[in-house]
Amino acid sequence: MLSLQKTRSRDARPARLLPADFYARDPRAVSRDLLGKILIRRRARKTLSGRIVEVEAYLGENDAAAHAAAGLTPRNYVLFGPPGRAYVYFIYGNYFCLNVSCEPDGIAGGVLFRALEPLAGIEQMAQERGVALKPSHLAGLRLLTSGPGRLAQAFGVTRERDNDKDLTSSSSDLQIVDDGYRPARVSVGPRIGITKAAADPLRFIIAGNPFLSGRK
Repeated sequence: MLSLQKTRSRDARPARLLPADFYARDPRAVSRDLLGKILIRRRARKTLSGRIVEVEAYLGENDAAAHAAAGLTPRNYVLFGPPGRAYVYFIYGNYFCLNVSCEPDGIAGGVLFRALEPLAGIEQMAQERGVALKPSHLAGLRLLTSGPGRLAQAFGVTRERDNDKDLTSSSSDLQIVDDGYRPARVSVGPRIGITKAAADPLRFIIAGNPFLSGRK
């Protein structure tokens, strides 16, 4: 059983903000290197954070499952812009999903955040999600950020508020930082919940992490 105190203590390590050149690469390389990094949301006097444990790479215009496959549109322009920007879209009429743009400016690519391990601001996440939480209850903690829609809701991510936000800026309220943690084992497999290019091995996970979404 995972304790809330143990989870929070991991967030105390010194952390470095990921720069734009970290994202200016193939989304597959960015995906693998994002595992173990920390997503941070600062809201008023509260800070929410979670360790990235599951992502999916989307390769741009030649990837049939990517939004960029349609070419540049008013909806997906962030994917064609500078690296390290938040790309947020609405799905199933209920949920927002958070991505980060990859590749150099003008080349489309992105990474979808699928699951986080909650670290700090857990009570606020539970409130955003409408989840009644017992601190040591793993199943309850999984309901917070295990899945792209859940994690976006827990962090208050919306298209209106966050689309095209610069995740590499020190003044941004949404950032990704590196605290030195490195996963012991990474697994790669097919993406989830898509019909096009579904067999491509573009889902990256921290193997054995209890906060993964969907198939483990």
